[in-house]
Amino acid sequence: MSSGNNCQPQSLTKPALSEKEATELVDRVFGLKVSGIRPLPSYDDQNFHVRVSRNKGVAEGADEYVLKITNSEDSQEPDLIEAQTQAMMFLSAEGFPSATPCLTKDGNIMSLEAGDTGPGNKKYMVRLLTYLPGMPVAKIATNAQILYEIGKLAASLDKALSEKFHHPSVKSLHRGQFIWNLANVPLLDQYVYALGQNKYREVVEQVIEQFKGKVIPKLSSFRACINHGDLNDHNILVDSSSASLENPQYRVSGILDFGDMSYGYYVFEVAIAIMYMMIESPDPLSVGGHVLAGFESVVPLTEEERGALFLLVSGRFSQSLVIAAHTALLYPENKEYLMITAKTGWKHLMTMSEVGQEAVEKTWFETAAAYTNGAPA
Repeated sequence: MSSGNNCQPQSLTKPALSEKEATELVDRVFGLKVSGIRPLPSYDDQNFHVRVSRNKGVAEGADEYVLKITNSEDSQEPDLIEAQTQAMMFLSAEGFPSATPCLTKDGNIMSLEAGDTGPGNKKYMVRLLTYLPGMPVAKIATNAQILYEIGKLAASLDKALSEKFHHPSVKSLHRGQFIWNLANVPLLDQYVYALGQNKYREVVEQVIEQFKGKVIPKLSSFRACINHGDLNDHNILVDSSSASLENPQYRVSGILDFGDMSYGYYVFEVAIAIMYMMIESPDPLSVGGHVLAGFESVVPLTEEERGALFLLVSGRFSQSLVIAAHTALLYPENKEYLMITAKTGWKHLMTMSEVGQEAVEKTWFETAAAYTNGAPA
């Protein structure tokens, strides 16, 4: 979602290759001939959807890829990108719908390349990842079934990474001051100025103070794991597994963007998933129970973890909204886009604040309790 540990300005880090330069890059680094290319949205990095043509006799492989050109700041941390990519390969081997890298002509999973545009001699880490089918969750009307599946996926993914992923690069996932790690909600203190003086800032400052007092002291009692850290409604792809238009059944067909991976806690992942699934929901407070039920079908939460859930979800809303406001000040040309995304988020955070922890938890926990035999009630 965001590069680096300190909201580094986009203009200093984001690549800006042309389609022609990207096409030449794929040929030179990966030895593949591009037959079609188009840009894909990305906040900090630069992504292209790439189609390649294969001659007869050429080794088998995918025909569609995502060319991912990592921003210049994160490109200075090759161990971190290595860990993210190895995790994707591991998860794919474990049966998760995760992309895998196409090797370079030299047999590597990534390559550091000089950028030809802009001032300075910036270098960008380049990967060619298999293209995953499906549509983002943001494009569908979510139902209890897919929310449950997303919760289950979040727990299964963290459990697999934490119990079986042992690549040497994994140590780089200890990202102490990473702004998007949910433990770092207190770091928002330095960015709340971007909200101005209003009711929104008051609520966020209240969340930060409660987080410091009620969540931070309990972190040591939470169960640690590796978090994906950004299971939002654009990073989860789904396809329909039924023909019913009235009650469509979905399955997860892709997990994208491992750029926010870090060491954290199981309860962080479910809180992040709940927050992002609330964003576009017409009934946001009902979402949490379905996601929680799916998560707890794999990793049941302890009482202390459950007790922190409300503040963790509020904390993730605060991270997203404060950093969006901070970024909008740096890049006023993007303000309209950032504020459209933030509008719903503010509404949901304010609703949570007004309804209160006890009532919101009651809704979540009663919904989760109504699940039997691993299926929506």
